[in-house]
Amino acid sequence: MPPVTYCLGILSPEGLVLAADSRSNAGVDQVARVTKLSTITVPGQRMIAILVAGNLATTQSVVTQLRQSAGSGRPDQDVNAAPTLFDVAAIVGAKLREVVDRDGKYVEPYGDAGASFLIGGQIAGEPHRLFQVYSAGNFVEASRRDNFLQIGETKYGKPILDRALSPDSPLDQAAKLALLSFDATIRSNLSVGSPIDILRYRADSFSDADLATLDDDNPYWRDLRQGYAEGLSALIEHLPPPPPAWRP
Repeated sequence: MPPVTYCLGILSPEGLVLAADSRSNAGVDQVARVTKLSTITVPGQRMIAILVAGNLATTQSVVTQLRQSAGSGRPDQDVNAAPTLFDVAAIVGAKLREVVDRDGKYVEPYGDAGASFLIGGQIAGEPHRLFQVYSAGNFVEASRRDNFLQIGETKYGKPILDRALSPDSPLDQAAKLALLSFDATIRSNLSVGSPIDILRYRADSFSDADLATLDDDNPYWRDLRQGYAEGLSALIEHLPPPPPAWRP
């Protein structure tokens, strides 16, 4: 089955932008809305956001077990005990392998049990960070040079980020570009849809308070999409036409 999710993480000098759509598709007549962005927080100490793509049963099992283990004190499973976000990504990767190893042979006749994750946030004592966990359980980290990560249906939303996002983009600008990246994806792929969950995490806040859910009738989301479409059309109108026979 082709990707039916779009999740995006952007690393800004001011913090993180993390966003996910809400559409789940198990066939043309089995479309549902599910939450794909979850947070685990300890006020003043850590904020961990988990975004998911892939097999819904796999991702829900992984996230549920991570929540159940939070605060248990088990260093190999407790994201609240992990000393760094790197260690959190390792815990997520190990849990993903465990779930796929357990369920994969039963799922295989019907589809792919695999999944992928974005892990973003901050733990006191280190800067905010962003990781992508692959289906194999291994992972990579975003950097100033490569400052956004995507999972799911990535190709439609990538061009605007490549053109307009810079390593120094402020948090609010990164949030606008994230939403326009979702607009492009939703316009081009019916398997990705609203509402959009988007978190603007400001560095050192250790809070998920700036988490919003944008439905199609949300005034800002509607005006942003309309303004961008109208502005793009106006820009194209003012660009010079191709020369006759394409000669300079």
